[in-house]
Amino acid sequence: MVTGMEPQIILTLLVLGAAIVLFTTELLRADLIAILIALSLAWLGLISPLQAFSGFASNAVVAMISVMILGYGINRTGAMISVARRIVAAAGRREERLIATISLVVGILSGFIQNIGSTALFLPAVTRISRQTGIPATRLIMPMGFAAILGGTLTMIGTGPLIIVNDLIRQGGLEPFGLFASTPIGIALLSTGIAYFFLFGRRVLPAREEEAEGPQEALVETWQLPSQIRYYRIPRSSPLVGRTREEIRFPARYRIYLLAVSEGEEIFFAPWRYTRFVAGQELALLGKDEDVKEFARGFGLLPAGEGGRIQDALSRERAGFAEAIIPPRAPVAGKAIREIALRKNYGVEPLVLISGGREQREAFGDHLLQAGDALIVHGPWDKIRALGEDENFLLATPVEGMELRESRAVTAVLCFIGAVALTFTGLPISLSLLTGVIAMVALRVITIDEAYRAVDWRTIVLIGGLIPLGIAMDTTGTAEFVATALLQVLLDRHVLILLLAVGLLTTVFSLFMSNVAATVVLVPLALVVAQGAGIDPGALALLVAICAANSFVLPTHQVNAFLMVPGGYRTRDYMKAGGIMTVLFLIVAVGLVYLVYV
Repeated sequence: MVTGMEPQIILTLLVLGAAIVLFTTELLRADLIAILIALSLAWLGLISPLQAFSGFASNAVVAMISVMILGYGINRTGAMISVARRIVAAAGRREERLIATISLVVGILSGFIQNIGSTALFLPAVTRISRQTGIPATRLIMPMGFAAILGGTLTMIGTGPLIIVNDLIRQGGLEPFGLFASTPIGIALLSTGIAYFFLFGRRVLPAREEEAEGPQEALVETWQLPSQIRYYRIPRSSPLVGRTREEIRFPARYRIYLLAVSEGEEIFFAPWRYTRFVAGQELALLGKDEDVKEFARGFGLLPAGEGGRIQDALSRERAGFAEAIIPPRAPVAGKAIREIALRKNYGVEPLVLISGGREQREAFGDHLLQAGDALIVHGPWDKIRALGEDENFLLATPVEGMELRESRAVTAVLCFIGAVALTFTGLPISLSLLTGVIAMVALRVITIDEAYRAVDWRTIVLIGGLIPLGIAMDTTGTAEFVATALLQVLLDRHVLILLLAVGLLTTVFSLFMSNVAATVVLVPLALVVAQGAGIDPGALALLVAICAANSFVLPTHQVNAFLMVPGGYRTRDYMKAGGIMTVLFLIVAVGLVYLVYV
């Protein structure tokens, strides 16, 4: 039977080889490569036209679309803001500790829910942590994704391959594994992944910032604005106690800006000039690092702890910069900034005045505003929106932050939890997660238009275009041919070499087939080989199911594909960090299966 299919096998291997070359060299975008692969397979007659496009209606693609929308809904309500704040409070701002903390939490969660679900849940939190700490998102998102994949090996319900392996070995007359059969190996793998990025993350992770420049970055660059906010607490002994903002003259004397004051449960944005400072208040100061620190030393201020309410209120999702222009015939024309009480009446902090082609950064409170003058301000997005709706001002930059629907946060989380819970009832993950999406829309967490916008179609095309390659490898007998030929050669070798070969073969197959498909193809072969080699068939089947998760070197795993765009990654980023992770995974998995089960 195999001989008669040799031309198809050869053609499939050629397409596979071309895919590897294209992904490695990055001559084309990953999503375009995927489409070319699907079309090539159809034109060569290796799959039918219907199969070439079947990936876009597959369980994996529908699940991917659903988690994107669910993640957007969670983000839209700000439900993960408190989670991000607590992680930063626990781990601080040190990159290695943040990576370890995020990876541990996501990894453990992935042992009990689908890894794509845990990734979608925590992506908004990790993005916020990146903005709060100034650590590039590229250095936080990939470790989180790898931890989600590794965490799936913690239990026998963490990934599809571990779930299905029990059915496959039961068909072979073996006893199924218990829920925690893979836990020792899963703990070792997750620990190895966390240790790897903790020790070597700075060397293997890309450090570039997001390439796309948004309105905030454009404003900061154009007007050379300070963008780092520092937070300090006023002790009783501080000379600041009892004095007013106007007495201190922050910009004129110290070249810094007071954005907000927190006192108890209240936060005062752009405090009025007669605001009096008292002990216990927390200040949000904007300026160059050396200027802010010099001011803090001079007034004996103490650094505030991480994760305070004022820090949350001034996060990028809630506050930022804007440029406001005085339109013709505005009522404020001819009035001084001090006279209109910009801080008191509008709740925004004026930073720069541009008038007649000249810019002023301090002591412009008495300037008489004229049509065409522009003000660069900082404040909460809701205050800036209100400023733009006022007849006196015209916003020249879009309001970047979205208006959070915090009243829907509990509903959004319940929709997500409900969708994940449905996966434990035996329903396909696609049906379960899409049900959660419809619930979010029906309960008005998000609109249907927002749901469409939440989908990143590049990622969908990548996954949908690659699925036909797995179909071709299966239907043409290529996967079985390669596996049988390799395992026959290794049958008389040392058991460690055999285990390593099985693990490596599963790893390669899982890069280009779904990990479930790779498990279905290889487990029956592994059972036959194990009996011939005189080793425990269950041990070899378990190794196949675990190594089906060893998919780090290319962005073809669902989790890696999902994170490719938010992280701004390229294929070579996965090859650099994932190549070493792949080797470590094989060493740990093969070594522990050999020691524990063989």
